[in-house]
Amino acid sequence: MAKTKELSKDTRNKIVDLHQAGKTESAIGKQLGVKKSTVGAIIRKWKTYKTTDNLPRSGAPRKISPRGVKMITRTVSKNPRTTRGDLVNDLQRAGTKVTKATISNTLRRQGLKSCSARRVPLLKPVHVQARLKFAREHLDDPEEDWENVIWSDETKIELFGKNSTCRVWRRKNAELHPKNTIPTVKHGGGNIMLWGCFSAKGPGRLIRVNERMNGAMYREILSENLLPSARALKMKRGWVFQHDNDPKHTARATKEWLH
Repeated sequence: MAKTKELSKDTRNKIVDLHQAGKTESAIGKQLGVKKSTVGAIIRKWKTYKTTDNLPRSGAPRKISPRGVKMITRTVSKNPRTTRGDLVNDLQRAGTKVTKATISNTLRRQGLKSCSARRVPLLKPVHVQARLKFAREHLDDPEEDWENVIWSDETKIELFGKNSTCRVWRRKNAELHPKNTIPTVKHGGGNIMLWGCFSAKGPGRLIRVNERMNGAMYREILSENLLPSARALKMKRGWVFQHDNDPKHTARATKEWLH
């Protein structure tokens, strides 16, 4: 059906004037050459809104109903790794056919965006609590104190799972929520062992450990690399060396060497 031409503002106002003068809709239509149904619609609009101007339009209706929006939002909240294809299929089973682009636009309006999952160390609850305890104890330490600390650790970097990008639906600033991360571990597969240190001023030495590390090797690594790193970083007198509670670090011989 061809789209009809919109009546001018003057014609709409004349319809209202003639209606107020007591003329019928049929008579007005014949006089102005306008369909009776159009005359009736303009008069009803004037009675309701006291204007014949075009009212703001809401645009095309949403393809996904409010109930459907709640369903897919609930799905990705429970499982952020749900794909757009999965959501398209879920809605299709519910009787709504949409595209992947519509899924993305709908979730974006709900504050959810498709992002790459953040890779983080796989931590047990006891490790999480220990880290939180340390952070809270030092929360109010002045910035100058941290500039005088050298941090050190060794790590075994290994292949774990697929090295591909995983995407998740998440809200802003929620990248470290456990559901939105990929855990990494230090066990299994090919590996390389490294020791390194750093401070607020930059990285210190990073070396490869070719043998199984024990307390004696750890002390040897410190003797050959810790002080040269401190000098290269231009640490102030009285700088602090910080490492974790690994048995090699807390051994009596290591403590005596450090003191």
